[in-house]
Amino acid sequence: MATVLKVPLASPTPDSQPKPQAALTADQQEKYNSLLEQVQNWKEVPATEGKAGPLTDKEKFWLTRECLLRYLRATKWNQKEAEKRILGTLTWRREYGVEELTADHISPENETGKQIILGYDKEGRVCHYLNPGRQNTEASPRQVQHLVFMLERVIDLMPPQVETLSLLINFKSSKSRSNTAPGIGLAREVLNILQNHYPERLGRALIINVPWIVNGFFKLITPFIDPNTREKLKFNEDMKKYVPAEQLWTEFNGSLEFDYDHATYWPALQKMCVEKREAKYQRWVAGGQQIGELEDFITGHAQVGVAGPVTAATSTPEPTPAASAPVPAPAPAVEPETALAPAPVAAPVPTTTEAHEEAPAPAPEAAAIPEPTPAAAAAAAPAEEKKEEEKPKVVAPTEVGETAA
Repeated sequence: MATVLKVPLASPTPDSQPKPQAALTADQQEKYNSLLEQVQNWKEVPATEGKAGPLTDKEKFWLTRECLLRYLRATKWNQKEAEKRILGTLTWRREYGVEELTADHISPENETGKQIILGYDKEGRVCHYLNPGRQNTEASPRQVQHLVFMLERVIDLMPPQVETLSLLINFKSSKSRSNTAPGIGLAREVLNILQNHYPERLGRALIINVPWIVNGFFKLITPFIDPNTREKLKFNEDMKKYVPAEQLWTEFNGSLEFDYDHATYWPALQKMCVEKREAKYQRWVAGGQQIGELEDFITGHAQVGVAGPVTAATSTPEPTPAASAPVPAPAPAVEPETALAPAPVAAPVPTTTEAHEEAPAPAPEAAAIPEPTPAAAAAAAPAEEKKEEEKPKVVAPTEVGETAA
């Protein structure tokens, strides 16, 4: 009898490899340089509800080179429009409270496993499962916050050389929920968030068990979906074409035996995400806290950032998909990364676009992980008291039909 997994998988299969990236053209490089110069001069983030103020370190950390390039691609390389949209997203993240969303606040939404982060596709993308038949709550702003929270966790877990995700949606009905299609108005609200504030993050969307009512729903929302996004939607195809069978959940016709147990999965997911997010942040700090830092450097794939060789201690790099070891046997919790010896300085990384992921290279060794910040330590430990923070009012969509842009 196969062992049943109850926690997230730590890495892609050794054969899962990101696609190579294409080099920037001279014109694209010039537009990027101009946008970077503008962003580096930002001092304040405009916002309402008393949240305007100086650019924070966490916001500077978010403003990577690849982040800027994602907005440039999304705006067809219109520098002014990209600048406007990036600033708009910073404002939205403050007003929506993205950084303040906690696992305790979101936990009730995920008790039935209606959203699961599990495994990686054949290009090393994190697989984000949506199961509308497992809907367990009434429509509320927290349902949308749930989606945003889980997208942020997917980003935490992205391996080096990967910046997009695989979205897997199963519209199979359940005894408690036969109509799995969200309302058109609510779906538009979700699409607005995803397309405006998470551009160029969808690698592929695999959708199965689409009943006629859901098929009609997709036809209704198609005009609101970006043409590039529509090309990434795959309906009722064999998902094993895109995801290794051993990392594809049996509910989606794979061979991975997985049973969602909230008490086991939820804390394990949060622990893994906190550790990976903190390791990336500490590498960014060691690199000089640069706006426009390379995500390859932050993830440990490259040993030289935009400021040049790093002499300070840096955190343990994550392995590239090709260098990852086979998936270990399931465990009740995720063990922290092991500190290694100081890493040698490598040659500078060539300038590339992020439209497609670069072919993986063996991960270098890195120095010991710095002590986590108090904020990260607090996030990693179970909260002793649940503090429900007041969230901004959002139109409350149903849970699925959530399509990333």
